[in-house]
Amino acid sequence: MGLVSDDELGLDDESDQVTIDEGENGLSETIEKKTVQRGDSIYNILSAAGLTPAEIHELTSQLKGDKTIRGFRAGKSYELETGKDGSFTRFTWKADPTTIIHLTKNQETGKLGVNKEIIELETRIATIEGTLHTSLAKELSSKNRSGLSAQLNRILSSKINFRRDIRDGTTYKILYQEQWLDGQFSGTGDILAVEINTRGRKINAYQFEDAKGNSAYYDEKGRALAQASKSLYITPCRYNRISSGFGYRTHPITHRRQFHGGVDLAAPTGTPVKAVADGRVIFRGRKGNAGNLVTIAHGGGTHTMYMHLSRFASSCRYGKYVKQGDIIGYVGSTGRSTGPHLDFRIIKNGRLKNPMVALRQKAPTRSLSKKELQGFMAKVQMYQNQLEGKGVMVAGVSKQGENDVL
Repeated sequence: MGLVSDDELGLDDESDQVTIDEGENGLSETIEKKTVQRGDSIYNILSAAGLTPAEIHELTSQLKGDKTIRGFRAGKSYELETGKDGSFTRFTWKADPTTIIHLTKNQETGKLGVNKEIIELETRIATIEGTLHTSLAKELSSKNRSGLSAQLNRILSSKINFRRDIRDGTTYKILYQEQWLDGQFSGTGDILAVEINTRGRKINAYQFEDAKGNSAYYDEKGRALAQASKSLYITPCRYNRISSGFGYRTHPITHRRQFHGGVDLAAPTGTPVKAVADGRVIFRGRKGNAGNLVTIAHGGGTHTMYMHLSRFASSCRYGKYVKQGDIIGYVGSTGRSTGPHLDFRIIKNGRLKNPMVALRQKAPTRSLSKKELQGFMAKVQMYQNQLEGKGVMVAGVSKQGENDVL
């Protein structure tokens, strides 16, 4: 066909074998941790770091009207990051208990940016139980745990109709995760186990991760519950449009017809990029035309790649295991790129897959093996002990965020 390879990874066709690199590359940045002194300002700190007045104005104008700027004061700690040549890369401080502000400069393009990072909350295990005299949704809302309602509907959709089957006198017990920050309740996480007794029926669901690392819900006998809405992968970032699809295209820079092994998701610089599934970070660093790249191994011969990142999340390190939805980096335009976007790729057994097709796949539900079933039954016993309040915190609803028995 006379095509020339201009793909970021040098690939010519969908059938090409993809080389999966491991390790870290080109990460020789220097990070200094300092404390804001009396009389310091963002202006003089950035000026001392080598930014021009025009660059400082461009950055600070993006913060105009943002209330988080009030969190910058004497006694606060901050970080200054510089590249290989000592030039400014990043200025970071914690604006409030849940927000970190990053002022960045792309060393390749000189583009300046401001973005916010939300701090991960503490996860605790809690139980909630009761006897219903109204709907379960209203009951949970009255106890400040309304975030559990949508999950319950999804998990038990094949077992129960919450409008029709729930009646006065129905009892329930739920074991679940809670998110806390500085001793204050912030929200609910995953449901781990649920038991509902209604009209003489006992309905159970227990979360379990099989040998392949797939998490799903099963009944007390280890039978998978149907969950039509659960996807194998989540979308890696919030994007405005797909600027380039998977397959052959005319490259926007070289203007040659070529193969493109991923999908380009156009989004503003600094947009959080998330791991689409559980896995381990096996590459983090610079890789030629791909710019800043993260590669995650997910098991079963599947890898995902995230290219052109403006920077990496502080928690995304080589060798670290990440959960589906964890932030691993931020959209950028590093490497060969005409504008901020995420080039997202899925590789299965060394072969490229169309990401947009893969993102629509549903998580498989299968029977547990004999060995897995043994592990599952042990997990159910542990869950049941926790539901009975044996060695587990019991969620409370006091305004102070303290825990008490319901």
